[in-house]
Amino acid sequence: DETFMKATGSESNTIVDVAVGVVTHGDGRVLLAERPQGKPSAGFWEFPGGKFEVGESPVEALARELHEELGVELDEAHPWITRTHAYPDRTVRLHMYRVLGWHGEPHGREGQQLSWQDPRAVSVSPLLSANDGILQSLNLPQLYAITHASKYGISEFMARLRTALDNGVRLIQVRERDMSAGALTDFARGVVSVAHDHGARVLVNGDAAIARAAGADGVHLQADQLMRRQAHPDTRLLAASCHNREELLRAAELGVDFVVLSPVLPTQSHPGAATLGWERFAQLCLDMPMPVFALGGMRADMTNTAMLHSAHGVALLSGIW
Repeated sequence: DETFMKATGSESNTIVDVAVGVVTHGDGRVLLAERPQGKPSAGFWEFPGGKFEVGESPVEALARELHEELGVELDEAHPWITRTHAYPDRTVRLHMYRVLGWHGEPHGREGQQLSWQDPRAVSVSPLLSANDGILQSLNLPQLYAITHASKYGISEFMARLRTALDNGVRLIQVRERDMSAGALTDFARGVVSVAHDHGARVLVNGDAAIARAAGADGVHLQADQLMRRQAHPDTRLLAASCHNREELLRAAELGVDFVVLSPVLPTQSHPGAATLGWERFAQLCLDMPMPVFALGGMRADMTNTAMLHSAHGVALLSGIW
């Protein structure tokens, strides 16, 4: 029941803007708070945050709310996603930030319970309904690896894939433009088998039939497919390639799980081609409801830079294998 809405005109008057922090411990756990007695939905669990006050920016509202609710001072927060969610009595627009630095010890200043939770296995309940989709997005890895068998050959690539999986890669896109459908299905099936043994998820670029035949976890739409697509395909994970705001908005309307936005920086394969740069990348990501991976000239050590500019993480073709 989550929807993406652009607030315009009178509609903006009916939406409550809320700053929300995904306060993340060094071990990956996130902080959830129980709504205190006397507030709407008391007893439900949520990420900490609260409504904007007049004149506040999202990050200013977040800093104030974390101080008022948890007694901590905000040091580092990166804009992440913006979700609009309709409850029976109100519609809220959640400006989500990943909070990676703070000082002070979090405690319930309003008498509420707090709990550090593994986002992959949350044990507190009930959760406010808006948080289900947020947790699904949060559990996407920060590295999205794109296959490159055309460079290495299949046998050598599979060896490199195993090494990458051993080193923690958990999200993979099979993209091999030069393979026949039969060869691609066989290759994808092999990637899926090895990846699933490591608990990794695999999407196939452009072809839902091959994704199903290979037992993959989803489909990654090319930009032209995204713009033509009228409905969400029957697949567990749906991703898409985007290059501009129009494509990002279409991905949001279609309800994709995440996108890659490119090209951010110059690449070896397209020297001299126009690039977005980090500032334009961040502008394009503004208020998007789905996680956005930065693609183009990325390295694995650029994750923090990407997050600073509203990315969920980085997508890698050459820089991971």
